[in-house]
Amino acid sequence: MISRKIMLNESDIPRQWFNLGAELKVQPPVDMDGNPIGPDALAKIFPMNLIEQEMSTERWIDIPEEILEILYRWRPSPLRRATYLEKYLKTPARIYYKDESVSPAGSHKPNSAVAQAWYNKQFGIKNITTETGAGQWGAALSFACKLLGLQCKIYMVRVSYEQKPAQRNLMNIWGGNCVPSPSMETKVGRAILAKNPETPGSLGIAIGEAIEAAVSDETGKTRYALGSVLNHVMLHQTIIGLEAKKQLGSINEKTPDIVIGCAGGGSNFAGLSFPFVYDKMNGDDIQIIPVEPDACPTITRGPFAYDYGDTGKQTPLLAMYTLGHAFVPQPIHAGGLRYHGMSPLVSQAVKEGLLEPRSYNQLKCYESAMLWATTEGTVCAPETSHAIAAVIDEAVKAREEQKEKVIMFCYSGHGLLDLSGYDKYLKGGLSNYRLPDEDLNSSLNEIEDYPKPSVS
Repeated sequence: MISRKIMLNESDIPRQWFNLGAELKVQPPVDMDGNPIGPDALAKIFPMNLIEQEMSTERWIDIPEEILEILYRWRPSPLRRATYLEKYLKTPARIYYKDESVSPAGSHKPNSAVAQAWYNKQFGIKNITTETGAGQWGAALSFACKLLGLQCKIYMVRVSYEQKPAQRNLMNIWGGNCVPSPSMETKVGRAILAKNPETPGSLGIAIGEAIEAAVSDETGKTRYALGSVLNHVMLHQTIIGLEAKKQLGSINEKTPDIVIGCAGGGSNFAGLSFPFVYDKMNGDDIQIIPVEPDACPTITRGPFAYDYGDTGKQTPLLAMYTLGHAFVPQPIHAGGLRYHGMSPLVSQAVKEGLLEPRSYNQLKCYESAMLWATTEGTVCAPETSHAIAAVIDEAVKAREEQKEKVIMFCYSGHGLLDLSGYDKYLKGGLSNYRLPDEDLNSSLNEIEDYPKPSVS
């Protein structure tokens, strides 16, 4: 009998996170003179216990029992097999997906939100500021802060704030204070609005506002939390891939031939793929594919360079694939994938040839999401549809080659709070957009004279 839902007992939940930073040599964050920055330079932004995780070279880091007690609300999450999609495609491939939509916030984001909120509380922090694109991270951090008795302020990219009112409602239910970004509350926001009052906003702008709000609190009781990109966020998300490996083993399934995830800043992609990246580094033949939008093609068209993580230039310079910190992407509905940069760890893995990034246009992704909804039955987040598009392509390729491949992907979230995008798609109101070369080059001009990563 085919196993369509592969579950783990709570006793089998991973009790350590996996740190790919122990295996990949990522170039350090630097200042504008190219000098590596130390932990103290980040101390006003993050609590020191998370800074220690950010810079750790330990392969395994224990998950505190108090964090596990919260994660048990939905973890271990199911590993499911997409048999109905397989049948429709007439593919010999076996398609598995890690279903992260079962969390209270409906996505993978609480995996790190709970951890970050807990570590902040341990450090004596009372208030957390953050950004959110599509809203999943803002909702997840609001949820975590509510459980742990912290205040949460969210700067939500303006276009998503307007497109996705249900995500704002979810933040409010859990006590989050959500405002559109750019706002008039910060110097960063006011400067952007003065230049372009009609800007749709960007994650880079929202990050800048949230950091400014944190570091300007004279009480010292506020810190910033980032939903993606940084090493400690990738670390917390590896519980996804570690569970998936146990679940495949429980049904005697082989190591996947292909691992896929959508990629904006890298969190859900890293969460599933990093344990398999380690296997690939140690000899396993695995194709690992991060998928991004044509409208925001960070790892498929951007350079590997030092750049700021935010538009306000308050972070250190990070070695990553980037479109330039001033880049403002088009208002596509996959708001969680509209970030100008990419996780330094994901970037380094791309640079070393461990990953094979690709990009898709918006209409192909919605077409894939519709096929998924009418076969598997669930409505995916617009971000997740990028992974599904790649899964379908690889399953069709397996059919054409008549190869029994095992394909695994991260079902990073449901789309039940993002139905306006589906409505526009069904009414013919969406169109494709490919970032023009001249716009990309213009955005990159600003980082031309920045320090350069070393060439190894």
